[in-house]
Amino acid sequence: MSIKVNNKDFNVFLDELSKKYKIFAPIRLEKRGRLSDTDMIRYGEIKQVEDIVWDEKSTFSPKEVFQPITQTLFYFTEDEYKEPKIDDKKIIVFLRPCDINGVRRHDTIFLKNGKIKDNYYKQIRSKIKFVMIECKKSFENCFCVSMDSNVTDDYAMAVRFKKGSALLEIKDESLNKTFTENNIKGETVEFTPEYVQENKVKVTPPDVDKMPQGIYKHEMWKEYSTRCIACGRCNTACITCTCFTTSDLFYDDNKNVGERRRVWDGCQIDGFTDMAGGHSFREKHGEKMRFKTMHKVYDYNKRFGEHMCVGCGRCDDICPEYISFSNCINKVTDIV
Repeated sequence: MSIKVNNKDFNVFLDELSKKYKIFAPIRLEKRGRLSDTDMIRYGEIKQVEDIVWDEKSTFSPKEVFQPITQTLFYFTEDEYKEPKIDDKKIIVFLRPCDINGVRRHDTIFLKNGKIKDNYYKQIRSKIKFVMIECKKSFENCFCVSMDSNVTDDYAMAVRFKKGSALLEIKDESLNKTFTENNIKGETVEFTPEYVQENKVKVTPPDVDKMPQGIYKHEMWKEYSTRCIACGRCNTACITCTCFTTSDLFYDDNKNVGERRRVWDGCQIDGFTDMAGGHSFREKHGEKMRFKTMHKVYDYNKRFGEHMCVGCGRCDDICPEYISFSNCINKVTDIV
């Protein structure tokens, strides 16, 4: 079903959906950007269509919706442990095609990477429906076309935003039922979402079957040892970075009672490779950059048959040292 609705009726639709779903979309946080007097666009819960920032790229990806930055795995006492309750409410997320393809990478890592599925991820992921924000125009630093991540049909609903109205393609039966049963006004139209066909940034990923062993010791990585400051902003902004660390938190009133949490971590962050006995590896920042790059365009591809990076360009957007990951991929390809 494809329909055109004005914002007022769209808000009626969202209000009805909010009775069963938590609805997340890119929102604007004023004066919270990387530079003074700039805004941050980040995912948050919305109540009305006017809350959604649909004409700018979000600073951070939507992964914090389904992979919390800090997540309690279980509570423990001296004698037992107990997993926390999961909110029964389902989730709707407004996101772009590259991010939907990025979530699929999460599914691969947590649900298809061996015999055992990550149940904590599975519980949240099973409740999510995607609303795809049509993306016809490339933003700065995007290279999704080069990574074959500019197109997807994995969505419950697609939306083309306009000033004061929106076009909706509703594929999911439950969403369609919510729309029709509440007599929400709308005009039947022909609408098929379009996708960006060209980015200003061009990336040529390396041929994984021709990767020379010597790439790991190549001189190019030394440049990043002098430039990268290991802040990890590229990891936290990335839709496909999935790494985390775990820690036990003991309560002050009883040192034998507490909770185990997992918290986002990343290969660019100092301490990520620390081991028992005070050992560590990949201590140089260039070595960290090498590991991240090769994982995104080589290791993951060799195992699962596609590149991990989806070309959203957020790593380039957010790096305080203006390091270009897309340029790094091209350098590797030139060497190969």
